[in-house]
Amino acid sequence: MSEAATLEKPSPQQAEHVDVLIVGAGISGVGGAYHLKVQCPGTSFAVLEAAETFGGTWWTHKYPGIRSDSDLHTFGYRFKPWTGTPIATADEIRKYMGDVIEENGLDRHIRYRHTIHSARWSGAENRWTIEATRGDTGEAVTITAGFLWMCQGYYRHNHGYMPDWAGKERFRGALVHTETWPEDLDYAGKRVVVIGSGASAATIVPAMAGKAAHVTMLQRSPTYFRTGRNAIELAEELRKLQVDETWIHEIVRRKILLEQTVFTERCFAEPEKVKAEMLANLRSILGPDYDLDTHFTPSYRPWRQRIAFVPDADLFQAVARGDASVVTDEIEHFDETGIRLKSGQHLEADIVVAATGFHLNVLGDIAFEIDGRPLAFHETVTYRGMMFTGIPNLAWVFGYFRASWTLRADLVGDFVCRLLKHMEAKGARRVEVALRPEDRDMPILPWIDPENFNPGYLMRGMHLLPKRGDKPEWQHTQDYWTEKDAFAAIDLDDAAFVYR
Repeated sequence: MSEAATLEKPSPQQAEHVDVLIVGAGISGVGGAYHLKVQCPGTSFAVLEAAETFGGTWWTHKYPGIRSDSDLHTFGYRFKPWTGTPIATADEIRKYMGDVIEENGLDRHIRYRHTIHSARWSGAENRWTIEATRGDTGEAVTITAGFLWMCQGYYRHNHGYMPDWAGKERFRGALVHTETWPEDLDYAGKRVVVIGSGASAATIVPAMAGKAAHVTMLQRSPTYFRTGRNAIELAEELRKLQVDETWIHEIVRRKILLEQTVFTERCFAEPEKVKAEMLANLRSILGPDYDLDTHFTPSYRPWRQRIAFVPDADLFQAVARGDASVVTDEIEHFDETGIRLKSGQHLEADIVVAATGFHLNVLGDIAFEIDGRPLAFHETVTYRGMMFTGIPNLAWVFGYFRASWTLRADLVGDFVCRLLKHMEAKGARRVEVALRPEDRDMPILPWIDPENFNPGYLMRGMHLLPKRGDKPEWQHTQDYWTEKDAFAAIDLDDAAFVYR
């Protein structure tokens, strides 16, 4: 597929109009473009992407070993079978996405190197006006759209969260963040400290271990992990039986989703038993004398934060071999040669990697206006985590915390296409959601209950997110197993939808 071909578009001096504008060519945006083309033939649309190519996370993140922490049978699209190992590398994921783009002729709809600055809704015209700049030419671009589909993700890709550690300017080695990885960084034979304990750290540590002199994972507190073979026996058996890959994809997806649902339910119903099972698995790898209580026993119950899957237990195998180690402590300060911890221990380092998360960025640094007034996104109430009170003709993709992101992207894709066709049938040019009379006394709550799920990036950015109600339709329930049926059953003539 020729990415350069996607830049052959009308002159940027001419304002172009499309029925639907998709923001972002990551996993959600490419999926949205597919759904529009297949489910809404004849609908004009464009996809604007700030980067020079597609992929989103799988293009912008360059750190060693980058891979999915969800299986690709569910992280992949439902319409495109995944035939590789369940945990895939960034390159494998981009190859898969590239095949979707090429096979469905989506490349002519995607405009790369287009950074959007503003999106203004006009009620008089019932359309959005989007102002952008082309990164390759510096030209200003104006596009109008009847409907805006936000698929840009939920964090800032070019600036990770870096705590303000005391003395870090004194450190004479390299201090890098996973989101802005220097491609020429040579860590061979170097002493590396990776700060963090989430999925990124669990990926980087085994990828660097063995080539670096030693890798230390420094964490403030432990995280839960699940391990297993990077293979699915059912898929392997079905392939031996020469079952069609489309069938294999659907069968394996259903099996994984059922197992994930059962596991999540067990985390709430019997958390201590689930915790013991996960720790017993690590004990079998790390041995009877390893200090699991300190390094791998979190204080919270399972699934209050995301649980990363570690394929083939490579993180723990690296620790067991002695190529990597884990230190659980807090940073007192940096100095010239490393990090002084609050316990008094000093970690010598040539390279320090901050795998410390990201900044929530819910609207992609785009200045939104509704009829001349700046949008206060945090004051809106969400309809099923995808539409918002007071914002016409807009849908937003925010995936699942406890399941694969793309599962919800597909559900939202079906909903948006159904909504667009319903609007056309009604002769409506505008739709927004509004609280119904029976919702007026409904409690208005934060986006998510911290007792249910509380990773750092959400807690730091909760004030940026819309509100939710206490009814399923006025919240992002995080429950795919329920939503897959509930979304299909949404009554588009319900009083929650206001058409004009």
